[in-house]
Amino acid sequence: MAEEMLYEKALQRYLSDELKVVNAHLPWQCKPLSELLGEEHPHVVCSDGSVQSFKRRELAYLAGLLNEEECQRLLLPMLIEVLPDQGEAIVPSHEGIEEKIIAHILEMPLVRTESGIRIYRPQLSALRSILKTTTQYVFSAPTT
Repeated sequence: MAEEMLYEKALQRYLSDELKVVNAHLPWQCKPLSELLGEEHPHVVCSDGSVQSFKRRELAYLAGLLNEEECQRLLLPMLIEVLPDQGEAIVPSHEGIEEKIIAHILEMPLVRTESGIRIYRPQLSALRSILKTTTQYVFSAPTT
């Protein structure tokens, strides 16, 4: 029993280190939509040193869905947490702005839980087809 726990802890550490590698593309800091709209070349700097640029068309689309205050509060890129071995993902949404956007794109009401908005692979495909540059995948380890 103790050996199993040690193995599980080691596995979690390994996965955590591996996840740092696969998540190296994540931005150091997200920016509000309102700020990105004012930039000549809207972008964020990623933790691996690369730059993620945003298409103006996507930024304008998002701005058209939101009021001025929501544009100031929406941080981009929107993160999509991919859950291992499951056909779903979670979009963190603390203030409900992401919920409003995704519900509009999917043309259906959504339920926001404490962890965020649960979407399934076909919905994820529809979301990413419209918001390719303003969303970003984040990979997580399975919870035990």
